[in-house]
Amino acid sequence: HHFSQQKFTIDYPITNTMKFSLFATAAFAAVPAAAEIYLKEQFNDEGWKDRWTVSSEWKDAADLGEWVRTAGEFYSDESDTGIKTGTDFRFYGLSAPLAKPFNSSNGKDLVIQYSVKHEQGIDCGGAYIKLLPGKGFDAAKFGGDTPYSVMFGPDICGANKRTHVILHSNPKDENLLIEKDIHCEKDKFSHLYTLVVRTDNTFEVFVDNKSVRSGKLEDAFDFLYPKEIEDTSQSKPEDWVDERMIVDSADTKPAGYDDIPQEIADPDSSKPDDWDDEDDGEWEPPMVDNPDYK
Repeated sequence: HHFSQQKFTIDYPITNTMKFSLFATAAFAAVPAAAEIYLKEQFNDEGWKDRWTVSSEWKDAADLGEWVRTAGEFYSDESDTGIKTGTDFRFYGLSAPLAKPFNSSNGKDLVIQYSVKHEQGIDCGGAYIKLLPGKGFDAAKFGGDTPYSVMFGPDICGANKRTHVILHSNPKDENLLIEKDIHCEKDKFSHLYTLVVRTDNTFEVFVDNKSVRSGKLEDAFDFLYPKEIEDTSQSKPEDWVDERMIVDSADTKPAGYDDIPQEIADPDSSKPDDWDDEDDGEWEPPMVDNPDYK
């Protein structure tokens, strides 16, 4: 799968704090010198507002919430801050450009990594990251319907609790969901989510640096077309009959067919010796299937 991306975005988070990075590396466990960082954000200063554009025109103003920089309700270092969605039941989005366009043909793996902390008992909300093409992108209008190439991150809504991994297929012009759901963490603590898409067409997902899913892209996503398809050049023959079985027009009802009863009196039965016609009524033999009835 081929990626060429210029925008790094956040969409739909509800009451959480986060910080993240995006980089390309020759191998996930390689030394830092092998990695090229396209975007790294710690949100440790108010300058983040200049580096990011809020989706101010995505929804009506009354439906949009305000981002807040904070260390959260609990922390080990008050100076280690992230951004938090300030109000429940609001829409949030923001975006920032990469240092330069990322292209998977450069021979390096793509790594998306970020931390998120849901500080409340979340019922319905997500904190996913998207990679989008830079051409024609309107940052102020960025929202849920904006086309993207990669979507990654936790999403919780009722009984559905999963880590989204969605990749766009250019030939199919579809966003392809991973075929088997990946769990997401549901507590109030910070968790580190990592997606690696490798140049050998494999992928791996880590939660808190623990591998939770890996495999071939073609096995986990519906990228490939079916091996066989219907021959559109063929058409149904004019004399084709759809019914599997039809009445045999050459067959005729045998003579006397309607005179053969479906059931007959059991020839092996006889009137019991202790049968009393006055007390028990007139005895009638039990009926059985007629072997001559067809």
